[in-house]
Amino acid sequence: MEKKEKLEAQFHELVKAHKSTIYSVCYMFSSDPDEVNDLFQDSLINIWKGLGSYAGQSSLKTWLWRITLNTCISAGRKKKLKKVPLDMNVNLFEDRDAQSRQVKLLHDRIQRLQPFDRAIVLLWLENISYEEIGQIVGISTKNVSIRLFRIREQLKNMKEDE
Repeated sequence: MEKKEKLEAQFHELVKAHKSTIYSVCYMFSSDPDEVNDLFQDSLINIWKGLGSYAGQSSLKTWLWRITLNTCISAGRKKKLKKVPLDMNVNLFEDRDAQSRQVKLLHDRIQRLQPFDRAIVLLWLENISYEEIGQIVGISTKNVSIRLFRIREQLKNMKEDE
């Protein structure tokens, strides 16, 4: 019983220390608050399931990122298989100032990226080093640099109505 209690304490500390990071990753994969909360819950479940087998081959933060990203990407794949009803109750005039429109535009463009590229951008926006991004997503540091350059170009060239 002592091992389980130790694992529970470790899990609670982990969630307490990294909940905003986990939530941020989930937020980048959906703009629907209910879906973000579902992704967050699923991520916590997967973290709990994997905590006992965490071998320390990477940093705990890197391990958390990988689990959360994989959870969100998997959920995105499952979501594509389901038909989602179109919600017509959208207020297109909600953002009144230029800064909030810019943030929304950036978020919308990031949402249109492929899940792998979205993950890389999210990690980069969190000021994570290229080396650690490579460890999290499983590519070389040089490849991170190349992909980020291409992603930035892709984001710049996106049109609002696409």
